[in-house]
Amino acid sequence: MSRGNKIAFQILFWLYVAGVLFLCFGRFDNTPSIPTSFLGIPTDKIAHFTMFFPFPILAFFAFDRFTETVKSTLLFVGITFIVGLLLAFATEWGQAHLTKYRSGDPLDLTADTIALLLSSVVVAVVDIAKQRRR
Repeated sequence: MSRGNKIAFQILFWLYVAGVLFLCFGRFDNTPSIPTSFLGIPTDKIAHFTMFFPFPILAFFAFDRFTETVKSTLLFVGITFIVGLLLAFATEWGQAHLTKYRSGDPLDLTADTIALLLSSVVVAVVDIAKQRRR
């Protein structure tokens, strides 16, 4: 990947992180009402899953120079997963303890974790497959 693309992905990654923080801590009093569930799944859990699924993918494109071997890919994906979990935990903790208009929900953290885990597995499988084709 060219240096220009790498820089663009790094900017996109940090904009994404800022967007997640905005969505987690923003005050949205005048938003339209949405259904409380979709296919039996609470819509706020779907939103959390959707917010955190891109984290490992964007991190990979922004910082993939660290993934030349299978071992380095697994280490990178593991660290990315842990950093994503820390972000998810920090947002839930912050909502519960730093705001009066939001509440922390362990099930939101569960949705975040599932998204991070699935996305991390996808990144690992794709990158390892790419390495084996070389």
